[in-house]
Amino acid sequence: MTNGNEPEQTIGVILLNMGGPEKLEDVEPFLFNLFSDRLIIRLGPAFLQKPIARFISRKRAPKSSKTYELIGGGSPLGKTTADQAAALEKLLVPEGSYQVVVAMRYWHPRSEPTLENLQLAGISRIIALPLYPHYSIATNGSSLVDLRKANSATPSPCEIAEIKSWQTQPLYIEALAKGINQTLDVFDSRKVQVVYSAHSLPVKFIQEGDPYVEHLKETIAAVEKITNAPGKICYQSRSGPVEWLTPSTPDKLEQLAREGCKNVLMVPISFVSDHVETLYEVDMLYREMAEKLGMRLERAPSLNLNPKFIEALKELVLQKITDQGW
Repeated sequence: MTNGNEPEQTIGVILLNMGGPEKLEDVEPFLFNLFSDRLIIRLGPAFLQKPIARFISRKRAPKSSKTYELIGGGSPLGKTTADQAAALEKLLVPEGSYQVVVAMRYWHPRSEPTLENLQLAGISRIIALPLYPHYSIATNGSSLVDLRKANSATPSPCEIAEIKSWQTQPLYIEALAKGINQTLDVFDSRKVQVVYSAHSLPVKFIQEGDPYVEHLKETIAAVEKITNAPGKICYQSRSGPVEWLTPSTPDKLEQLAREGCKNVLMVPISFVSDHVETLYEVDMLYREMAEKLGMRLERAPSLNLNPKFIEALKELVLQKITDQGW
């Protein structure tokens, strides 16, 4: 905010997300970046992290590439996040001068060039907004650490205000609940079990104090006050020989089938945008698994460019501006 005739200072907003391979040739380098992140996975001693990450990424790339082929040859996450940034910037126009950009953790654009571009535009104050509603060191934490490192390496570091989590933001909750209710309607009043499927985490993260599971429960409790449709939580996308959060999504589907469930509404609760975990795992793998188990599975829509969701992002930014006194 400015006084008198002073020009209004533009505030930067950086939407932080994981990123994804945009074409099949990107899969191996994307996996290398992911497995090089020592915050989320430690591969031997530090000096061996990147060599081991290189080996794992080469080994996994062929299988992962086949998965991305099935959803169109690449992840839509980069384009969706860029579109979200554009929509948010447009919504912020009446509120002042803002420039909304994107920084990806494991793919382009990375934090360094994003910060450089903002600084070249004369921006020195930035709101960091991770597109993960629920805090975890593996998502928000890693992205914010990466942004801080990039910022401290610049000649003139920016002032960065971080939004660490927003699991009960009212407009976000309303958008989720509306999507669930609309999907419930397609079952024509048949009995339906709501299943919240979240990205899994190693159990040790929770034991070390990660609030991820508690944040998920807070979101679900807020949503169910609107939907009045009690759900069950499970966890998808786990890999590697460590103890993961349970139950897994496949295990939960098998349990529901044994209990005589015929209709499942799956809500990808920890994702706000479509990517491989929704378009492949839920829409293809889990739907096919449900069919073989004698169940019908439908998915609540991802928020993507949902207007109420973009409004939620706007409210998060404005609240942070107020908190900072900018």
